[in-house]
Amino acid sequence: MKTRVITIDRDANRASAAHRAADVLNEGGLVAFPTETVYGVGVRADLSDAVARLRELKSRPPEKPFTVHIASSADAEGFASPLSGVARRLMRKAWPGPLTLILPVDDPLTQPRMAGLDSFAVTAMYFENTTGKAGLLVGLRCPSDAFACAMLTATQGPVIAASANRAQHPPPLTADEVLTELDGKIDLLIDGGSTRYTKASTIVRVTGTSYEIVREGVYDKRIVDDFATFRILFVCTGNTCRSPMAGALARVMLAKKLGCPESELPSRGIEVSSAGTAGGGGGAADHAVAVMGRRKIDLSNHVSAGLTAEMIDRADEILVMTRSHRQSVLAMVSSAEDRVRLVLGDRDLDDPIGGSEEDYERCAQALTRGISARLDEVII
Repeated sequence: MKTRVITIDRDANRASAAHRAADVLNEGGLVAFPTETVYGVGVRADLSDAVARLRELKSRPPEKPFTVHIASSADAEGFASPLSGVARRLMRKAWPGPLTLILPVDDPLTQPRMAGLDSFAVTAMYFENTTGKAGLLVGLRCPSDAFACAMLTATQGPVIAASANRAQHPPPLTADEVLTELDGKIDLLIDGGSTRYTKASTIVRVTGTSYEIVREGVYDKRIVDDFATFRILFVCTGNTCRSPMAGALARVMLAKKLGCPESELPSRGIEVSSAGTAGGGGGAADHAVAVMGRRKIDLSNHVSAGLTAEMIDRADEILVMTRSHRQSVLAMVSSAEDRVRLVLGDRDLDDPIGGSEEDYERCAQALTRGISARLDEVII
């Protein structure tokens, strides 16, 4: 029997095609579908007969798992938990998109999305080199292609997929290439035209606070390293006293926490910056320089910077001095809501500008306490 083909006209029939594809998956069928990288072929991961068909199609041995495809990064915690800071940053910055993450599964029995799955269909054994302790890894992919996302959302169970080609053959970039190899071997093919990229997804394995690139694809090492970097941004009004003092204090605390010199923080994947909501261009306030100088921190070369949407987008943690600063940040980037917090937790930190050196000292002391508490809450 020939494979049924549905051609999608992007917006026109995407929803109906996605539901039809989901129906085939729910019935145990094999569906080839477009992603932003290559065409994939997927099945329901909790339907053993379907998994067996996919494994036979791909000539994949039982010990080699498939990648779980999810519609949203929020679904990741149903498969892998707890998620490290590195994993969370990669998800936030690269998903949905051409990145596959291989993540540790501490206990499959506690993961709600793992229930009923053939564990070896989606996970692989690994061994920690340092302890020899056995554990499990799961590969997760959150494609950005609109059809793939709609299909995964409509499907009633978890979906595993691989590139829609026979073993040792190049992955297909068009529906015609899929048909050339798999016509009659799969139940449904969704023709979404040529894929956006001509490369497969990048694969990154994350273990604790470290990561390694298993396969370079759309994203190279430079981009992955940028995604993985932890960026903390301090925001005040003029960026002449509170936020530059906060940034300097945070660098000292982070270096101590990691047991390294401040100069090594960038190579450890940590960046600290500050900005003001009222523009920039000036230097640090004299009293701020003096107060930090007593702590052996030099602010004399600081040049204030104005807050931008790009700074907000790139930051993983945004610590503001007052509620009004928080409102300013969200007015620029509303999606940053879950990343913006008051540096003192539940109250504003008054601006010492125009005050005495003692006022700046009290501000520095408050910042020290607040930053210490906030960094204890951060998963780096």
